[in-house]
Amino acid sequence: MDVRQLKFFLAVVDHGGFGKAAQQLMVAQPSLSQAIAGFERELGMPLFHRVGRGVVLSDAGKALVGPARVVLRDVDEAAAAMRALKGLRGGRVDVIAMPSPGMEPLTTILTTFLRNHPDVTVNVEAGFTPDEVLSSVRSGVCEIGVLGSAEPTRAPDLDVIPLENQALVLISGPHDEVPAEPTIRREDLGGCRLIVSQRGSLMRALVDDVLAEGIQVTIVAEIAHRTSILPMVLNGIGRAVMPSSWTQSAQRAGAHVHRIVPESYLHVAAVSRRNHLTAPATALMAEARRSGIRTHRHAASKSHDSGT
Repeated sequence: MDVRQLKFFLAVVDHGGFGKAAQQLMVAQPSLSQAIAGFERELGMPLFHRVGRGVVLSDAGKALVGPARVVLRDVDEAAAAMRALKGLRGGRVDVIAMPSPGMEPLTTILTTFLRNHPDVTVNVEAGFTPDEVLSSVRSGVCEIGVLGSAEPTRAPDLDVIPLENQALVLISGPHDEVPAEPTIRREDLGGCRLIVSQRGSLMRALVDDVLAEGIQVTIVAEIAHRTSILPMVLNGIGRAVMPSSWTQSAQRAGAHVHRIVPESYLHVAAVSRRNHLTAPATALMAEARRSGIRTHRHAASKSHDSGT
């Protein structure tokens, strides 16, 4: 097999069929179909099953996807290394991030990274569950994942860097009546109209726990795309339980933010494969590691100063 065959194969996978893949590759569809058919003959097994006008991966195709992505990234890395020898710099790193960690700490990490590597392009895709992020990294679709979960991330097959723990907060609209204190107890959520994320998130779990305790709250909207929640809060539709990464944006927009006690934390981490990373991805993971170390040192210092 050669790089061209793998590139054609992944194009069909990523675009869901030969037509769109041919357009993306800027080749004639019959030429692409012939190339894949020849590849399958060389391998001695089908990579796709033809279903009507579409295709689905065969077992052999599913097994090839991950290694094919690794090979193409290695080729890109080799080309980047040669360009660097000529005095050129650049490259690309593919990241998948959940919405809240995608605001912070990812923004801070990327700010430093891109300042030091201005010619690198960072592509950030959206993931909405920890499993989705981990699966994307394991399959090679993205090199780095940034996720948040109710418990610290454990993935023995991946490099896991703990970044920070984000306490949950209540975000209220500019015109809502709120207490003067910086914290609010869970029982004080009684009577609130809440905009919530879908089941499975830590934020939704807290709201469900409050309901289970008999505290009367009203769920006015259930939103899959969490980036839509803050605008709804600002428009007075309801309040929202969110990770503290949203605090700065919410306060800048005029919203009120209160830390909810007793506290629940979203554990944020960066993950990548342990090997076959491109040079830009290796550098970005190194920056994530430095960020995590700084955050944990700062947290330890605050804890020491408070005497806890």
